[in-house]
Amino acid sequence: MRYPVKQPLTKYIYPSRIVTFFLILAPACRSGEQKELTKAGTRSNEKIVFEKLDSIRIDYLGTPTVHDIDPVNKRIIFMDHKENSEDIHIADFEGNILQSFSKFGDKPDSYGGLMGTLNFTDTNRFLVYGYRGFLTFDMEGMLKSLVKYDDFHVPSQSRRSMGYNMERLGQKYLFINQGPSPQDLNEYRAFKLLTLLDPLKGTRKPMIGFPEGSRFLNGNHYFFPCWFPVFTVHRSKIYTAFGIEPVIYVYETFPPHALVDSISLNLPNYMGYNGSENPSDIRVLGMCFVSGKIENIKKIGSLLLIGYFPGYAEKDISINFENKTQEETEYFQISMREKYPSRIAIVDSLGNVINDFVPDNLSPSSMLLRDGQLWMMEKPDEEVERDYFRLFRVGLKIENK
Repeated sequence: MRYPVKQPLTKYIYPSRIVTFFLILAPACRSGEQKELTKAGTRSNEKIVFEKLDSIRIDYLGTPTVHDIDPVNKRIIFMDHKENSEDIHIADFEGNILQSFSKFGDKPDSYGGLMGTLNFTDTNRFLVYGYRGFLTFDMEGMLKSLVKYDDFHVPSQSRRSMGYNMERLGQKYLFINQGPSPQDLNEYRAFKLLTLLDPLKGTRKPMIGFPEGSRFLNGNHYFFPCWFPVFTVHRSKIYTAFGIEPVIYVYETFPPHALVDSISLNLPNYMGYNGSENPSDIRVLGMCFVSGKIENIKKIGSLLLIGYFPGYAEKDISINFENKTQEETEYFQISMREKYPSRIAIVDSLGNVINDFVPDNLSPSSMLLRDGQLWMMEKPDEEVERDYFRLFRVGLKIENK
């Protein structure tokens, strides 16, 4: 069921106003000493914040993973990833589940194994990126096409959840590179982090490596999740960040995908890992989960929306690696989730943080931008299992401080 959200008496921030505001701020320098900025809005007593504009409630008992949203045709596709089943569900914006079916397991039209998120391709079809190839199904679950790869390898990693979606580039899709992880400095220099998928030809072309100056080229040792890339496509640019590194790298969307800009993020209380000189350091693995990391990025007008985990302070990092009982470990992890919640930073094109906050009951990593609309997943209840989940359409507004 759809629940419109009551609008407070504040001003909606239109893209034209965003552009005008940031053109005024353009003389500020990225390098060296930053000039004083009006931190939000056009006046010192205003700030830019999130506003819940609309919501969709879907009655469902389980652990749903939203894969894609189509605002034009008002459709949502989500799955429940269980050990022995992966059901696909298609719902409308009123919260009604219209179709449910499975393409998992030993079936003639099975995808074999899922390698990425499902994506709507048009009014009546969606694309599956699976072990068997690129498969296109209609909304009733009928297989319409199968294009096999020109080569295949079992992916070394993946991420299938809202906010970690494939992004369209013309008739192709941008996604993470799922090849073997680099082990030494030479492999880091040659490693490609993203892949351009062509579902019409069955090709997958690795692209975009660590740029010069990246901390991942400092010769230290890291474990895979440390550089997990997040990205968004805006006009003719790809905006991407590599895990723990608080930098947004900007690339051209067309070959050879040249690096055209880098935006350093001065995020409040951000604790980023710089790797270890010792390959036998047992903390290399664990640091990836307690270090600050960029979890999502989206671009709206001149603004970048950064979903990030701030990371533990040094004292808590030390406690994390101490020997503890199972009970002590569970209590510590719960307390850390409360102490270090993931956050949203609203950032201008120069990297200046305009506002930084914990969004009201929304998951920062779930930001999904479709047809100009920003959607986010409601955080699950840690104590009570719900028999429903909700999605919120979110906008930006100017609000008095």
